[in-house]
Amino acid sequence: MSTWMVAGNWKMNNTTGEAIALAKEIVAGLPDIAGGEVVLAPSFTALKSVSDVISGSAVKLASQNIFFEDKGAYTGEISPAMLKDAGCTYAIIGHSERRKYFHETDEAVNLKAKKCLATGLKPIICVGETDEEREAGITEFIVGIQVKKALAGIADLKDITIAYEPVWAIGTGKTATSGQAEEVHKFIRNILGDIYRDSSTAVKILYGGSVTAENFGELIAMKNINGALVGGAALKSENFLGIISRALENK
Repeated sequence: MSTWMVAGNWKMNNTTGEAIALAKEIVAGLPDIAGGEVVLAPSFTALKSVSDVISGSAVKLASQNIFFEDKGAYTGEISPAMLKDAGCTYAIIGHSERRKYFHETDEAVNLKAKKCLATGLKPIICVGETDEEREAGITEFIVGIQVKKALAGIADLKDITIAYEPVWAIGTGKTATSGQAEEVHKFIRNILGDIYRDSSTAVKILYGGSVTAENFGELIAMKNINGALVGGAALKSENFLGIISRALENK
């Protein structure tokens, strides 16, 4: 089993041509990542093209979302079969931007997680508190609810990855200190241990929120931080490859 993961969430950026060029740069510059995983999550329109670029490499493909039905009259949504056909191994679900702009609920995240697992995709489940919630001292309460509801009814954690992304650090330039991040990662790990006991240690818990090559070395050195879900820094190959190098140095 891999011990760390660095996933690049490209969000709503890059045309197909731009996505192909970026993926080629990453594949060309990728060191030997034995023991780890590198994942790219381009826009839906570029999934198949990026899949072709990374074919035969150590890089895996993720979608930025998924719907919890197999097919039907769900205009604008995308099914598990479509994502697998495009080459996806992973699906990012419950990202704070999905929760904020598209009113995605914990219950919807749970349905998506179950659908991923039922159809052979691996969910990367995002959780995290807002600035107001942290200031109010309820970080653990909020994150705890999100984790428990996302995993409700799921018996096996072996294909689950969790990404802790404090909302106040996403795209703001603010980053949780290594101590703050480790505290919440340990809290999540304890929740998993309470529910799933031994299998909790198999779950990778990633940190996300203005991750850079400069700050990631300290973060990945923490006991319960197993990698990163990277936003802005994933849009330039040299920055993304720098973050991967920090993972290799510390895990």
